[in-house]
Amino acid sequence: MKRILKIAGSILLVLILLLVASPFLFRGKLEDLLKKTINNNVNAQVTWETLDISLFKNFPNATVILNGFNVVNNAPFEGDTLAYGKELRIAMGVKQLFKNASDDPIKVDALRLDDAIINIHVDSLGNANYDITKETVADPAVAKENTVSTPFTFDLQHYELNNATINYLDDSTKTYLRLSEMNHEGNGDFSVSQSTLKTETTALASFEFDGINYLDNATLDLEADLQLDLDNQKYTFLENKAIVHDLPLQFDGYVQLIEEGTTVALSFETPSSDFKNFLALIPKEYATNLDGVQTGGDFRVSGKIDGDATDTTIPKLDIAITSTNASFKYPDLPKQMNNINIDVKIKNDSGFANDTYVNINSLTFKIDDDLFSANGKLRNLTSNMLVNLAIKGTLDLANIEKVYPLNLKTTLEGKLIADMTTAFDMDAVDKQQYQRIKSSGNAQLSDFSYVGEELPKPVTITNAALTFQPGIIQLTNFEGKSGDTDINATGSIENLIPFLMSKEDLKGRFNVVSQVFDMNDFSVTETVESATNKSTAGKTATTEETSIKIPDFLDASLNFNARKVIYDDLELTDVQGTVAIEDEKALLSNVNSSIFGGKAGVSGNVSTKTGVPMFDMELDLSKINIDQSFQNIQLLKQLAPIAKALQGSLNTKISLKGQLDENFAPILSTIDGNAFAEILTAKVDASTTPLLSQLDNQLEFIDFDKVSLDNLKAALTFKDGKVNVNPFTIKVKDVDIGVSGGHSFDNQIAYDLKLDIPATYLGGDVSKLLAKLTAKEKENLSAHVPIALSGNFTKPDVQLNLKSAITDLTNQIIEIQKNRLIEEGTEQITDILGDLIGGGKDTPKDSTSTTIETTPKPKADEVIKDITGDLLNGLFGEKKKQKEMKKDSVGN
Repeated sequence: MKRILKIAGSILLVLILLLVASPFLFRGKLEDLLKKTINNNVNAQVTWETLDISLFKNFPNATVILNGFNVVNNAPFEGDTLAYGKELRIAMGVKQLFKNASDDPIKVDALRLDDAIINIHVDSLGNANYDITKETVADPAVAKENTVSTPFTFDLQHYELNNATINYLDDSTKTYLRLSEMNHEGNGDFSVSQSTLKTETTALASFEFDGINYLDNATLDLEADLQLDLDNQKYTFLENKAIVHDLPLQFDGYVQLIEEGTTVALSFETPSSDFKNFLALIPKEYATNLDGVQTGGDFRVSGKIDGDATDTTIPKLDIAITSTNASFKYPDLPKQMNNINIDVKIKNDSGFANDTYVNINSLTFKIDDDLFSANGKLRNLTSNMLVNLAIKGTLDLANIEKVYPLNLKTTLEGKLIADMTTAFDMDAVDKQQYQRIKSSGNAQLSDFSYVGEELPKPVTITNAALTFQPGIIQLTNFEGKSGDTDINATGSIENLIPFLMSKEDLKGRFNVVSQVFDMNDFSVTETVESATNKSTAGKTATTEETSIKIPDFLDASLNFNARKVIYDDLELTDVQGTVAIEDEKALLSNVNSSIFGGKAGVSGNVSTKTGVPMFDMELDLSKINIDQSFQNIQLLKQLAPIAKALQGSLNTKISLKGQLDENFAPILSTIDGNAFAEILTAKVDASTTPLLSQLDNQLEFIDFDKVSLDNLKAALTFKDGKVNVNPFTIKVKDVDIGVSGGHSFDNQIAYDLKLDIPATYLGGDVSKLLAKLTAKEKENLSAHVPIALSGNFTKPDVQLNLKSAITDLTNQIIEIQKNRLIEEGTEQITDILGDLIGGGKDTPKDSTSTTIETTPKPKADEVIKDITGDLLNGLFGEKKKQKEMKKDSVGN
């Protein structure tokens, strides 16, 4: 007994060791076989990250696991991923591992692919990216050698796809199919020529044909038993149950692979005729629970697909969608839709794709007393589609949600009345040849109301009327309102049909009249998340911002005339001009308005395409009130903060460009440009600004309240948040004030003032010195006083350079006296200089001269000292004393 146990234990130990060692014993062999098979049979780059072998996962079978399985195409789809799978499992019997694949192929029993992405692509030339099998070599010797390259046979009993995504795109037919979250498995016996395959499939299906979306993540559930005839490659539907988006379907027929392609002979129909089948086709985004819905009438889908699918043909089609006198009512809604009649045929009688057509023989419904109907034809579906449609009826938009629970984000109100026909081909739409769009009839929308997230205030349209004519649509009337804004418009729309069908830009020319147009009515509030400060670390704060965006779907021009336009806190009157909108850019031309008692002209452009609004503008302001404009327009306030002290009017031209904020106001730190201003009339109120007030206190000889700036002209440039003023001169009576320098938009100032003051204004002791000069000598005598201004406009720092002014005036007086003495002659020059410098001496007498009493002359340094003192007192003495000196001076 012990001997038997030892033997059994030894065998078990060998088996365990074999199971553990199998990945090391067979991995290299299998990996080499896979690579050799792929290289000899597949025209693509096939790789995997790792290959593992396990005898535990599916014992007694062996499992080969490829992790990170990837198939990448060669030309003409070079670099495209055909397939990727997180994990590919290949199951086979354990003894298959011991086979010599060159003599006896390895049989594969099951396949499983997890988290796969499969991309099937057919280009416009008909090339398919899944056609990666290498062509068979005709040379018998080479063919014999290639028999070794097929060491695997797939005698499958089971296969499955878990959580797969399959994308199918056909450029030639503009067909796109996507199956996501797909789980599919099949159980059968592929080792015999004929058997039954049982399959189960669930997925989310999206289908788009020629730009029109027919399914959007519709649920797909299919249980089908297929009879397999592997010798003839024929697959016949035995029993099946399909549900497409809650619509049940049954199939009969078969699919067979032939040398040229595929033969299809299928028929299908809905197993029941309940009108709920139609409601089930509504996309899930808008569909609701059908429990409790009362329906009447029928709804059927039936059809046949019969023929060969080859490179040049498709199967013939005969599909019918019908409903007769149907109705439905949701239990929680007040209204019912009645008289629903549907008669739609999809047919192809020739087997050529371009001959497929859709006949909408009838599509009608009724809500209350409002009847709506449509009919038409769609032909040449796969090439230049021909569209012929007619609609007629009345629809109360408010009844839509009273009949069907769409759960719209906004509530619609209004009545639509339409009676129109249209006929066109898609080539005319694509090439924008609108004259080939033959439309006629009219449409009218009244008492319309719309509230949406993209609009801050409700929009109401009292009446809008359209008249359809070949090539153009006339907007004969439009009366609308939003907030305080009213709009009346007429005009033309060039491409309403392309705009609705192909998402092209809406093109038109409009004339707009408004009594009040308030831009604030169109400012959208947006919630923005931002990081908070350290005290709330790890959290975010939400702030609300408003913005105005130029619609990206508009390609239109507007001639507008508004009695009043409100922009932020500004109010413009009698606004006229033209705005051309294209590619999220507004071009303004000939825009004129009345503002601040004058006129304003604007030209330039604004763009919101980059996300950050940009502008490039020319402003021409004529005879505007200085005080009002510089207090209310932030840009002007920053360009010349001191202007708020002025009372009067001016002309100015400003060129500038930069960024706009959410309210379309210039971001001052980003703008650059230049400005020229001409003051027509202006008086100064120095008390309104700290800078002028301080200058007024320190410069006693100037009364700023009596300063007139009439006809003053000034130019400036600005960039990088700084304003540079070109030098100019202000004349205050006989005082010239030269101004140069600049300031920043944060009010930091750096200006230089140069004052030329007539010496006669100084009065007092200075008058005694001036009395020694002739009237002509005093006429052009002035003191030059430099003043440096720094700090900011609210707290300025005023620095007067007294030493420079005093020295300059002293030197002028001495120079005048010297020049006079030179003119009087050398002898008198000597005497005067001697008296002035040497202390004085008696003048000799002759027989003809009169006696002249002499007094001691002051020294030159004393003269300068006396003049300096007089200047200090004269320039910067007390205000009362200065005014008295002014009077004396004026009196003289």
